[in-house]
Amino acid sequence: MSDFDSDAVIGKHKVVGITYSIIDDSGVILEQSDIPVYYVHGGPNAMFPEVEAALEGGSSGDAIEVVLPPEKAFGYHDPAMTFTDEIDNVPPEFRHVGAEVQMQNDRGETRSFLVSHIDSDKLTVDGNHPFAGKTLTYAITVADIRDATDEEKQKGVAGPVIH
Repeated sequence: MSDFDSDAVIGKHKVVGITYSIIDDSGVILEQSDIPVYYVHGGPNAMFPEVEAALEGGSSGDAIEVVLPPEKAFGYHDPAMTFTDEIDNVPPEFRHVGAEVQMQNDRGETRSFLVSHIDSDKLTVDGNHPFAGKTLTYAITVADIRDATDEEKQKGVAGPVIH
């Protein structure tokens, strides 16, 4: 017996399970989840407001698409977040494209950077989100809907009911 309600409608304090693809403006799938990801609708969550608004009132099985320009998604690429250094100044374990490097500023704040480019003696790291500067289409299918527990409403974190 499942706690998911096939007649439920997406609204505040509903746990919503979605599958999705994030597609760039040239049609390339940048990210995809065929296993439902769960969030608490109308509460603290990591959804973009435009995506959450498009899901409002939806039902299980609904498919929607939301197009987000950079300013509504991950922002524009900021060249000030890209740094190049001599490769010899970088530990060997980070000397490959895609390596994640944690860097700390003079205020003690830590941020993740990805190694984005290497040439013969230089290595470049980029602190921008990989999707920065891109217009993105979110293709979403509603998989499940149920009432959120009190704890889920407070934390905004949800998952499937396991029996």
